[in-house]
Amino acid sequence: MANVRVFLVDDHMVVRAGLRALIAAQADMLVVGEAGDGETAWQQIQECQPDVVIMDISMPGISGIQTTERLRQTNPEVKVLILSVHDDTSYLRQLLAVGAAGYILKHTAADALIQAIRIVAGGGLYLEPTLADHVVNRYVRRPAAITELLGTALSEREREVVLRVVQGYSNKDIALQLSLSVKTVETYRARAMEKLGLTSRAALVRYALEHGWLNSI
Repeated sequence: MANVRVFLVDDHMVVRAGLRALIAAQADMLVVGEAGDGETAWQQIQECQPDVVIMDISMPGISGIQTTERLRQTNPEVKVLILSVHDDTSYLRQLLAVGAAGYILKHTAADALIQAIRIVAGGGLYLEPTLADHVVNRYVRRPAAITELLGTALSEREREVVLRVVQGYSNKDIALQLSLSVKTVETYRARAMEKLGLTSRAALVRYALEHGWLNSI
């Protein structure tokens, strides 16, 4: 398997050193560069072309949000994974809006970070579970909002499955939660995505964002 090329962006050297050591210990990952601010990061990324950029939000000069937006415009093939101390869902909304592929908190376990890198490198979307739970649970308590946001064309089961897909659960996890077979979950998921005209989980999350799903959290 080819190495996942990772670029580190954080204004704290000790954080970058820790990340570098963690990633270097993975057989399928390689750190190809690092920077302490957004402008330097953007310039260096043009040269080394990483697969995944691990990005802090608060840095000198342009912020992680601004840097992510700029990278998505100039280097759309590069996946940006936000690594932040902020457990505020407003940051999550902003970063999804500018095209971040993932959001994880700095106090998260090291193995979760490695998993997040692999997910976004493979084209998936990773959301910090605690924040994803908060987003979905707000709407679990508001069935009328779910119907409005996801469309009346979806059945109740399809809506239940879609909500859990956005929350980050695998088909196997959803099957266990809803007492269904994995194949049945896959069928509900496929039908819901087809009805919504979407083809990926990332597209589903952005659809929810665009339709105001995340605006009231």
